[in-house]
Amino acid sequence: MRRAHLSVIGGLALGMLSSQTSLAYDLPSLNLGFTSFLDGAPPSGPGWYAQQYVQLYRSARLKDGDGDNSAIPDRYGRLRTAEVDANIGLTQLVYQSDQPLLLDGKWGLNLMLPYASLELDPDNGPIQASGANLGDLLVGPFLQWDPIMGPNGPRFVQRVELQMIFPTGDYDADKAINPGSNVFSFDPYWAATFFATPKWTISWRLHYLWNAKNDDPFRLLGADDTQAGQAVHLNFASAYEVIPQRLRLGLNGYYLKEFTDKRIDGDRISDSQEQVLGLGPGLVYHLSKHDHLFFNAYWETAAENRPEGGRFNLRYVHHFH
Repeated sequence: MRRAHLSVIGGLALGMLSSQTSLAYDLPSLNLGFTSFLDGAPPSGPGWYAQQYVQLYRSARLKDGDGDNSAIPDRYGRLRTAEVDANIGLTQLVYQSDQPLLLDGKWGLNLMLPYASLELDPDNGPIQASGANLGDLLVGPFLQWDPIMGPNGPRFVQRVELQMIFPTGDYDADKAINPGSNVFSFDPYWAATFFATPKWTISWRLHYLWNAKNDDPFRLLGADDTQAGQAVHLNFASAYEVIPQRLRLGLNGYYLKEFTDKRIDGDRISDSQEQVLGLGPGLVYHLSKHDHLFFNAYWETAAENRPEGGRFNLRYVHHFH
């Protein structure tokens, strides 16, 4: 779910009930692949935007700290390879002003609300996914800079957003996977697009993530509080215009790396950091000057302490004019 990603969301933890290992999938919903091409600026200039995202996350096997498949107990206590599927939606409202506020950056505001249906297999054991579907509200004030122009058009455009994730989503401490994270997270980013040529663009969005404590963690952990580690995550994409002012085709990807350990009751949990890399093809089709359609496919690899599967993302952008 965003937050852009919006990934499968863990309340802490898929705590494993085996003696060998303990897994914690407790990062909030993040923008893993929701945004891609031409990300350095809204596609139609200042004004109001409504955006709708649909993402399917399929056949995601839960991975441990070594990148191996993890198993969870079914209703009979037998360990089975664990998989999760998610149908994720996200509704976004953006206002981009035409008024400079700081360092010539024009102010704007981003509001996003995700929702998801989550399925965990096996689904009849002590570790379960929540049946609720409302995710955490995201609020992000931002500064958008005008493009730096070259002799043949724009060369570079960028934005900085102070993104915040508030714990408003559905959360059940008896469930291992929830739409809401039950914590406040600060997830600012820098997004930019570089026009290598008028037809060839390279875009990226780089986030830093900090998470507060969860004072009501997954109950099978038997803990008073937990805290996810700090992380960076990056979306990147490159596209080439094959039909002038209409169609761009390209490659897209994302990378997530948690770089500090998770904590349970203040104690660091070694070998608990999450990571994943997703890569695949994509396109953006400009239906009109004010309507844009993005499609992205990703196949994940190198996952540790989180799910690894395939993502298929559809995004519609409308500019009110």
